[in-house]
Amino acid sequence: MRFGLKNLAVLAVATLLAPAAFADSHGGDGDIDKGEKTWKKCKACHKIGDDAKNGTGPVLNGVIGRTAGTYEDFKYSNSMIAAGEAGLVWTADVMVEYLEDPKGFLQEFLDDSKAKSKMTLKLKKEDDRENVVAYVATFSEAPAAMDDADNAEEEEETESTD
Repeated sequence: MRFGLKNLAVLAVATLLAPAAFADSHGGDGDIDKGEKTWKKCKACHKIGDDAKNGTGPVLNGVIGRTAGTYEDFKYSNSMIAAGEAGLVWTADVMVEYLEDPKGFLQEFLDDSKAKSKMTLKLKKEDDRENVVAYVATFSEAPAAMDDADNAEEEEETESTD
């Protein structure tokens, strides 16, 4: 296996820039420290971090990029499962919108006035929503940056075998 300077440079840049790029694309508008304080409102139902387990709400480790209604061993509402089947994927922007009014969000997304969410907490202040999403995003990986580095390595290997 040949690991050229080009791959090394791409890997180094990806490693250095990944946290900043991830924060920008996953809740970058929020303040992580303030989000940790707002998280206190969420942690009665949701858990994050090492050893997190489902509670009243699902574990939120890795929620950014996850299809709605799919965390293992959590019993979601039928509406949340339907939203995931209809293509709802949690991004920072989607989460910020959802946290304002979970039930209303699902009703609009599914175009179903009877849709329900198990989540009753509403964060009315946009700053609170952005901040808590920025905090939660720190418990998600940055797959795009890693994929770029992996792709560059594969390209180099292909070039060296041609």
